[in-house]
Amino acid sequence: MNKQDILEFMREKTYKPLTAEELVAVLNIHDTGEVESFLSILREMERRGEVILTRKSKYGLAEKMGLAVGRLQGHAKGFGFIITDQVGEADIFISPENMNGAMHNDRVVARRQSSGRNGKPEGEIIRILERANEKIVGTFERSKNFGFVVADDRRIRQDIYIAKGGTMDAHTKDKVVVSIIHWPQGGRNPEGRVIEVLGKEDDPGVDVVSIVRKHQLPENFPDKVTSEAARVAKISEEDYRDRKDLRQWKTVTIDGADAKDLDDAITIEKHGNNYRLGVHIADVSYYVKDGSELDKEAYSRATSVYLVDRVIPMLPPQLSNDICSLNAGVDRLAMSVIMEVTADGTVADYEITPSVINVNHRMTYAAVREILEEKDRDLVEKYQEFVPEFEMMAELCGILRKNRLKRGAIDFEFPESKVILDEQGKPQEIKKIERSVAEKLIEEFMILANETVAEHMFWAEAPFVYRVHQQPDPDDFGELNDFLHRLGYHISGKADKLEPASYQEVIAKVQGKPEERVISTVMLRSMKHARYASACLGHFGLASKYYSHFTSPIRRYPDLVIHRIIREFFSKEKISQDRLNKLEEFVADAAEQSSIREKVAEEAERESVDMKKVEYMQRHLGDVFPGFVSSVLPFGLFVELENTVEGLVHVSSLTDDYYEYLEDRLAFIGQHTNKMIKIGDPVKIQVAKVNIAAREIDFELVEE
Repeated sequence: MNKQDILEFMREKTYKPLTAEELVAVLNIHDTGEVESFLSILREMERRGEVILTRKSKYGLAEKMGLAVGRLQGHAKGFGFIITDQVGEADIFISPENMNGAMHNDRVVARRQSSGRNGKPEGEIIRILERANEKIVGTFERSKNFGFVVADDRRIRQDIYIAKGGTMDAHTKDKVVVSIIHWPQGGRNPEGRVIEVLGKEDDPGVDVVSIVRKHQLPENFPDKVTSEAARVAKISEEDYRDRKDLRQWKTVTIDGADAKDLDDAITIEKHGNNYRLGVHIADVSYYVKDGSELDKEAYSRATSVYLVDRVIPMLPPQLSNDICSLNAGVDRLAMSVIMEVTADGTVADYEITPSVINVNHRMTYAAVREILEEKDRDLVEKYQEFVPEFEMMAELCGILRKNRLKRGAIDFEFPESKVILDEQGKPQEIKKIERSVAEKLIEEFMILANETVAEHMFWAEAPFVYRVHQQPDPDDFGELNDFLHRLGYHISGKADKLEPASYQEVIAKVQGKPEERVISTVMLRSMKHARYASACLGHFGLASKYYSHFTSPIRRYPDLVIHRIIREFFSKEKISQDRLNKLEEFVADAAEQSSIREKVAEEAERESVDMKKVEYMQRHLGDVFPGFVSSVLPFGLFVELENTVEGLVHVSSLTDDYYEYLEDRLAFIGQHTNKMIKIGDPVKIQVAKVNIAAREIDFELVEE
């Protein structure tokens, strides 16, 4: 009897809540060992909220009892939303008075209430299953007899009370790490004690360290993990057995200039009108075995985190930067997807196989772009034997991209930037990064490999981790269309049967127009966040029925897991039903863990970059920059600069007239001058105020 069996039994229409003893009896569990195992599984399911234990000690399912289980997404204003475990279920609004001591990111059970505002579901938190904020980073404030800490994460609204003996002699404005002693209850603030003083909030390096501690990112690998990495980080001729030998194929990697963990390599050649495309991915699962210390640590981290000044890798450098990295000029073990692609972009045939490769050249995006677009003489001469392959790659990329957009894939063109730091960690430059043909061809080839692998494993009926992106909620779709109507656009289709092609049509219409950026941003925000799941639910944004993450096992745990499953399913040994059941449970756990850690990584990465952008703009107080109006809200308008920095022009700073907000036109209009300021307008601004702690920049418009 496993977890899935219990859930299926409880989902039957005839099931009513039963005690543990009644469940043992009705399921005919007699053996003492089996009873103990069953009760242990039941307790674990209760702890996770997969089953609910009532006050009368009976077990039932949340969805049948008017309850919802999920993770609380807090908001700086005190309310929150529960992101439920139920696939396809709308988020549940929780008002400040119904939080009942829960804090941002806690795993909770809520009682559903009748739909509230706008017909959206509301609830009240009745149980906290798992606390997420045992340690909190913030700024210390000292008073005579006690202290308190204001959390850096604004979604944690309550100040943390620190008794006189728990301050570690911290001073006002010190950045500290607090361990929670008592959780908030009955209107009382949480209580904690200082366990680490990081330094003054404006000391060099304290800012990024605060982000690392705030998100509880691991900084060092345990000794047992690094020792194991040192033992396994070797390669010999024996490791080449039962592998396709591709060392004579012309192979390149194409990455950013500063990349050290090279996951993927490419080979390409033409057979008549068809292309033979080889996507070779580092065979990390060969080194990181199921249940090993390396595997446990990789599961815990689930992803590498790329902060503005450092990388926190998923795997130790002996693996990530050395034996697993597809470095040029050395033999490396890979998992290869070799696809025969027709002239119209269809995969006519494919092979997924363990391989051994030897990369000829480590190429950068910049070098490939200069070869293909700039026709740089020196680079063309240096890599002349590979120029035909680069041209073939660009040709195939164009075919695949055209096909993808034709089927309705949504392609947002958001400008990206990189903050350049000096040796002290101070921002020196914000560099805008353009997507060139080099980035696009790698993107297209990886998407094709991910789709090919996902579809193969779906039809093999293997337990698997899919990358899923579900269609937007009907309510979010309705709000998006209301917004688009104000700007003269409309997404066609019914709210419950949306097609990604309808979104792409709007993206194509606004391309190059002043409102392109804001429409793309609002459309993206209206869509659900992609995540990992053990069910194949499709990828709305890519308009793909089958999708997985296969191509980055050095830095993503789901990729590592599915490599391991592929190897197991390709072996000649029959997989037992018991093993299949265990795999089913594991991929579900791995998918949830990876989704949670991915969100944490994204938040930390974004926060570290935003922080340095604000710090950079502090040096430009009083300076004037060109920009454009990126959004208009009742309290003011946001302006984006050429370097992607965004700041607020508050309506109170518009002093040449009294301005009225026009919601239907997303604009401000002067009452006396009829001067209109709307989305997309080019403007000049002066940097008026910068608040690094709050990550806020205030601009003022400069008259031409």
